[in-house]
Formats: sequence, structure tokens, C-alpha cells
Amino acid sequence: MKKYTLNVKSENGSEALKKVKVVVITTVMLSFISYWRASAIVLSDLASSAYYALGIAEKAVGPSAPWFVLFVMIFAYGIRAVYIESSSMFVRGGVYRVVHEALGETAAKFSVSALLFDYLLTGPISSVAAGQYISGLVNSVLQMLDYPYAIPPNTSSMLIAVVITLYFWRKNIIGIEESSGKALRIFQITALLAAVLLVWSLITVIARGASLPPFSVVVSDDALGLLKGIDWIKTIGAIGVMVGLGHSILAVSGEETLAQVYREIEAPKLKNLLKTGMIIFLFALVFTGFNSLLAGMIVPTDELLGQYNDNALSGLAMHLIGSRPVLLALQAFVVFVGFLILAGAVNTALIGANSVLNRVAEDGVLHQWFRKPHEKFGTSYRIIHTLAILQLLIIILTNGDVFMLGEAYAFGVVWSFVMKAYSMIVLRYKVGQNREWRVPINLKIGHTEIPIGLGSIFTVLLLLGIVNLFTKPYATVGGIGFTIALYVAFGVSERANKRIAATRGAELERFNVHGEDQLTIDAIGSKHSHRKLVAASAPNRLYQLLKCLQENDPDTTDIVVMHAKILADKENATVDDSISTDQDLLFSEVIKMAEKEGKPVLPIVVPTNNALYAVAQTAAQLGVDEIFLGVSKRYPADYLIEQFAIYWGMVQTDGDQHVVLRTVDAKREVREEL
Repeated sequence: MKKYTLNVKSENGSEALKKVKVVVITTVMLSFISYWRASAIVLSDLASSAYYALGIAEKAVGPSAPWFVLFVMIFAYGIRAVYIESSSMFVRGGVYRVVHEALGETAAKFSVSALLFDYLLTGPISSVAAGQYISGLVNSVLQMLDYPYAIPPNTSSMLIAVVITLYFWRKNIIGIEESSGKALRIFQITALLAAVLLVWSLITVIARGASLPPFSVVVSDDALGLLKGIDWIKTIGAIGVMVGLGHSILAVSGEETLAQVYREIEAPKLKNLLKTGMIIFLFALVFTGFNSLLAGMIVPTDELLGQYNDNALSGLAMHLIGSRPVLLALQAFVVFVGFLILAGAVNTALIGANSVLNRVAEDGVLHQWFRKPHEKFGTSYRIIHTLAILQLLIIILTNGDVFMLGEAYAFGVVWSFVMKAYSMIVLRYKVGQNREWRVPINLKIGHTEIPIGLGSIFTVLLLLGIVNLFTKPYATVGGIGFTIALYVAFGVSERANKRIAATRGAELERFNVHGEDQLTIDAIGSKHSHRKLVAASAPNRLYQLLKCLQENDPDTTDIVVMHAKILADKENATVDDSISTDQDLLFSEVIKMAEKEGKPVLPIVVPTNNALYAVAQTAAQLGVDEIFLGVSKRYPADYLIEQFAIYWGMVQTDGDQHVVLRTVDAKREVREEL
């Protein structure tokens, strides 16, 4: 057989001719995580609200705020169920994809604009809250030392937030994201804090006695917003309840992260997603819901509304039973954990917004200019720059005011939830009832199923969204203004990008590729002692890959997905270090299948003038145990086995290497041991 060379660019941009046997697609060497690690990633965003949700609700409805926070954390189970159903339908089941499928492109653009407004405020409110806790701790120490000076909380919080944002801006450009392992350690530390606060608070209540917060709702004029001039509104208890819930709904922000992380959960994906959902529900219920209730029982109301309004957990720590130095140490622990989890939320917000914009760009809505990889780090640095600059502007303009940030934050949270829930109702009838999992409580009348549970969740969310429109004027103006501006920007960008979108199609990956001059297990990134080779040629004929994925144990065996790139039959034929549109389509489908099963793959391209020979040679060089080939009318199973057996004999050096050849199509499989 003839050997061909691959034309690759050197670091200084010049072209040098090298003998290259394989093109490795580096950005899709997927790794999948356990449900514990997935829970930790979601909670790094969701659990951060425990540090500021109660204070924002207290300003709105007074001492009854803990009840609203607790109810919202219980209601979060329903919101989480909506995301679980959408993820079971689409591996990448974020708001944009779901709304696009249900309501079309226009609604999808509006919904993703609201979601991005949410993400843009997640970073600022989390970093500012971290600053409030740090400044609160400093002031507690100064007070204990009888020092007559206190640092200004808002200004110091703003400066701390700027530093945190700049740090994670740089980290995301480099590409060193908050790994699942680090998130898991933060989750473990946070769980320890949650247990300590819960037990210590219960001991305090038993020793000192305490009464539950009042159920009566006293809505402040600021919380009524545009309705504050209407006196009779204040006499309707249901309005007060909806206002309280509207100011507490931000406590469940972070649910969208569940859809983002689903693609990374290991097999069995849906089963592990359900476990993830239950873990984050129980943890958030205890950490945010119960701690808010205990803070309302233990911390004096005037202090909770005053000194500890922006750092309620510090107030809880300082009012537990024990000596002041011990309680100050506990407050330091609260602040330390808060800094970890709030900083993690800043990072998660950048990662999430970057991911959403990349998904939008894949549909041709966002111009490809934004997706240009960093020359050194390979990250979408232009998107990250844009997001970080906007977050810094928000921090500086609000001057570290947590309440103002929380008001605006709730706008994006609730409307992204509303659009998601409504779209899932539409999809119940548009796509049909056959899906892996559904939101519970469904009434079937004849052939029609009425989604009572899903409909109830949507109704509550819609009412909260409408109430928030009238009670949060600044958030409404800012949120609607941002949404419209971003929608217009998407429209302009889409028109400018129309030619690229038509060429690439929807939902294609952006791959980094590089040539290797030796086809070895190290060169392709194989880590396990056992390997299976799947030959892939067309995105609509991947039955052999599905079969291999379903059987494979990723803890012991690597799956190498190989595409044979056919070259012209010339002695000095060369190819460059890129993949064509057809190969982009193929490997995009490969990645979607791997994500759906929750198992990693190692994609490679092998230049050759004989595809079957290249498969045999690659299998021999990598020492694979099994080979999976697709079957077609042109190349039936018997022909493939016969031809492959000839080539297999040619590529072996000692003749003792054995392999199992499996030819697979939609209906049957033929297995042969060679």
C-alpha cells in the first residue's frame, strides 16, 4: 500500500511537509461525570442563593420572608421536573433548543435573551454577595476588638466583586474551568456547613426556645413597585403572597445548569439525572429553605432587616448558642464556604452563558466571528470578553447593591422558566407522548392526555412573571430593554451570518484538529488497556456506533471512532490539518450519540486510498479487541468480512493477533473472529 503525507502548519504559520498517519480531533475526547459530580456543579450555582435570597425577600415582605423562601424551594421540585423531561427529549435540552422546537425561532431568541440576562446577573449578584459576607466578617472582628471604624459594605463588596470577576475572566480565557472534582469538594465542604448550621440551630432553639416567623404578609412600598399607589391592592392577601413569591423565586436560579450538565452525565444518563435532581432538591431545601426558616426564628427581626440583611447566614451563625469567639469562628467558616460557592457561581455563570451563546451560534444566529478560538488556548475568547465586560459594568453601576441586583435577577429567572414550561406543554402535543420521562400527574381521557402537573407549574410561573412585571419596574425596564436589544442583535447577526449558516447547517461542533506522525495509543489519547474501533463514513448510518456505545464499559475500554479520508491515488498526495463540512457533519452526529449514551469516544481521521485496508491497519496498530463496520447495499456483510480478512492478513507482522469483526445494520449483526 502507498503511504501519504499530511500537510500541517508549523507554529510560526509556515507550512512544513510531514509524514502524518492520523488526524486527531482533540476537542471531543469526551469525559463523563457521576451524578454526585453533576449535583455539585448544579449546586455551585443553585446553593449560592442561600447567601442572599432571604435578605432580598425580607426587604419585600418583612418577617414572613422565610416562609416564601421555603415554599419556593419546595416548588423547585416541579421546576426541576420540567428540566428533567426536556433533557430526556434532548441531550442539549436548554431553553433555546426546547423553545425553538416548540415555538419557533422568534420565541427562542426572546427566551435565550431572558436567560442570558439571568446569567449576566448571576455573576454580579454572587460576587457582590461574597463581598458582603467578607466585609461583614471584617466588621464583626473590628467590633469585637472595639475598633470604632467599619468598612463600607457596598463599596468594599463592589471592589471584591470586580476582583473575583477579573479572576474568572482570565481563568475562562485560559480554559481552566471549575472542574467537577473541585465542585465536588466545595459541595462536600458546603454539606458540612449545612449540617453544622442545622444541628447547631436546632440545639439553640431547644435550649433558648424560639417562635416561628409570622405568616402575615407586610408588603413594602418598594416591593409593590408600580402598584404602590393603588391602596386596595394592599388589602388583597393573594397579591401579597404572589409578591412575596416573586421576590423569592431567584432562590431557585441555577436550574438551567441542570440542562447544561446533562450532556456530561455518565450512563445510564436518565437514571443518573433523576438521582442528580433528587440530590440538589434535598440539599437546596435544607441549605436554603430550612436555614432561612431557622434564621427567621433565631435572629432578631431588626438585625435581620438591618445589619445582617445582605449576609443572613452570618447573622444566623452569630446568634447561635455559644461564646462569642466560637461564634466568630463559625461566622468565618460561613464566609469561607460562601466565598467558595459564590465564586463558583460566578464561574458557572460565565461558563453557562458562553455555552448558550455557542449553541446559538451553531444555529447561525450568532455570527461566527464570536466563536473564533483563542490561538493559544482554543477557547471562544471573544464571547468571554463580551460577557465579562458586561458583568463588570453591572457591578460598578449598581455599586454593590444586592437588592437592586436581586430585583433585576428575578426577571431573567422567572421568564426563562415560563418559556421553558410553556414549550414543554406544546411539545407534549407536538412531539407526542412517547418519551423516557414525564412530569408527574397526567390525566388521560380517551387518546388525549392532560398534563395537570406540567400545566400547574406553568400557571404558577406565569402568575409570578406577571406580578414581577408590575412590582419590579427597574428590573422590568432593564430586562425587557436587554431582551429587545439582544433580539435585534441576534437578527442583525443572523443576516450577516446567513451564508455561513446555510453552508454549515445547524448544530455542528467546532473542532480543533492536529496531525500526528505516528498512529499510537498515546497519540490518539487512549487511556485504557482495551479498545474498540468503529468505522464511520456517513452521519445517517451509524448503527454500528450505537451498538458499540450501548455495550461498552467506559471504565475499562476506549471507543475509537475512525473515518477514512479517501485521497486521490497519487504518490505525493497531501491533505491539510482540517476536516471538511461532510466530516464536520459526521463527527457532530458522533458526538451527539456519545453524549446521549453518556460514554466517551476518541474520533480520528486516517488519510488513505483504501478505506477497508486503513481500518485493518489502524486496528492492528492500536491493538483493538473488536472492530465495528457499517453495512450497506453496496457493501453487504459477507463482502466486508471476506475483504477485511484479506487485509487483516496483510497488516499483521506476526500473524498471531486476533480480533472480532462485527458488521452491523439496522436489522441484524454478523460476527466473525479473525
